[in-house]
Amino acid sequence: MALNLQQADASSVLEARRIHNQKLARQHDQTRATWFPLTVLGVLLALPLLQLTGNYNYLLHLVLFTASYAVMASGWNIIGGFAGYISLGHAVFFAIGGYFSGVLLARYGISSLLTAPLAGLAAAACGYLVGLITLKVRGPSFIISSIALLMIARILFDHWEFIGGANGLSLPVTDLPVQTAKLPYYYAFVLMAAFTVWATYRIKHSKFGLGLRALSKDEVKAESAGINTRFYKVLAFALSAFFVGMAGAVWGEYLTYLRPNIFLIILVSANLVLMCILGGKGTIAGPVVGAILIVAFNEIFVATLGASEINILATGFVMVLGLMFFPNGVIGTLARKGKLPRVLNWD
Repeated sequence: MALNLQQADASSVLEARRIHNQKLARQHDQTRATWFPLTVLGVLLALPLLQLTGNYNYLLHLVLFTASYAVMASGWNIIGGFAGYISLGHAVFFAIGGYFSGVLLARYGISSLLTAPLAGLAAAACGYLVGLITLKVRGPSFIISSIALLMIARILFDHWEFIGGANGLSLPVTDLPVQTAKLPYYYAFVLMAAFTVWATYRIKHSKFGLGLRALSKDEVKAESAGINTRFYKVLAFALSAFFVGMAGAVWGEYLTYLRPNIFLIILVSANLVLMCILGGKGTIAGPVVGAILIVAFNEIFVATLGASEINILATGFVMVLGLMFFPNGVIGTLARKGKLPRVLNWD
């Protein structure tokens, strides 16, 4: 009789737990508005139709520029947001992607739009090898090592004659009319941004993503729990390099000119960090929101204050104010306070 009672109690507990999990799942589904990012994607894909009514090249440039940073910031978020390792050297992978596809375009006439995934793989391979060395340290030591990586790469690219050295490498110019010249790169960046957001969502909600988040909380405890922290860190670093490398490939052809001082500058890496911190590090929508905000601030202040130190000061001042009121980023702070709009809940 006692055994039957214990079995009945265990069954009731399991059933109550199952019902509770179902309620949580329903609540989670109710708070996510998946239709919103899909609607935004549809609007962006249809936006070039404005070219039929006039010249909107500047608007298309702003959108593709923002989308390129959304790709790179979301990619950086894998190592910086999920795993908690702040890297200031991701401009190296931006350059690797740009030069890999740029050389193929200049030497063999193969468009970067076709070779961008290969450029991403080349950047990921370099990221994996670099990660095996640099990810042996953590915290400030890792940040310093990532800056050192950027400086070493700058010296190497400046003296590598095969890719033009410090003088750079000119790429063939497209023969499309002015009204449609930006469209291939526009669609490439918009679709890449959509793919990157989807991929980071899948990564975050996978066993691998769970391990990365455990690692970011306490690496020692994560390792003691059986997580291969070294492999997880290096793989996250390689994955983040992949997306940054793809963006660099398309960006290089869009500029039609490659030069180390365009790609290998710390401002590119710093922008990725700032976008994720301002939007919400470790969230899915955060890097996208951060990219939109920073590009918008820069454009507004350049238009009103000119391209001077005042513009940089104003942008920095706005960011300081933003982080004062949103210490965990816009998405992170609103989510913690329970005030995150459903349209921005992509997690």
